[in-house]
Amino acid sequence: MEQVIRGKAFVVGDNVDTDQIIPAEYLSYNPADLNERKFFGKHALSGVPIEQSGLPAGKIPFVLEGQFKSQYTVVIAGRNFGCGSSREHAPLALAEAGCTAVVAESYARIFYRNSVNGGYVVPFETPSRLVGSIATGNEVEVDLAAGVVRDLTAGREHKINPLGDVSDIIRAGGIFAYAKQKGMLK
Repeated sequence: MEQVIRGKAFVVGDNVDTDQIIPAEYLSYNPADLNERKFFGKHALSGVPIEQSGLPAGKIPFVLEGQFKSQYTVVIAGRNFGCGSSREHAPLALAEAGCTAVVAESYARIFYRNSVNGGYVVPFETPSRLVGSIATGNEVEVDLAAGVVRDLTAGREHKINPLGDVSDIIRAGGIFAYAKQKGMLK
């Protein structure tokens, strides 16, 4: 896990569910097949409605038409990100699109654990609402050591909560890598 994650922000609102993160129609792809796995990235966040995009002028796609990777590496979200089903494909889709971190006010716990356990994206929580403070396309920097997300475009800094007990699992790259590292698996 990098100590500083830097990239463009993509802003969404509250209650973005797993069907919005990766719509059910794209779950027929096989995540074990590398030729098919990339399609999860292509369709990541394609179900987010216009009013959830955090953009007054309408929806900007997370992944551009015909692409498999997004120009956005950090998702900024409101409350209850990843709610809905226990779909493990949701954090996988974000990771396949090139997203490395999500900074949200709160998460559905199953999405949070799927993100951590799979080693897909780092789920940071923030004590304050960043939706409306950071705009889609702004260059941001998530600094673990300082415990902040910096909006480099706007010149503002916002606190993030410490990762706590999951930091060792995230640092290892997921629950199975962590278990191997600790000698629990061979």
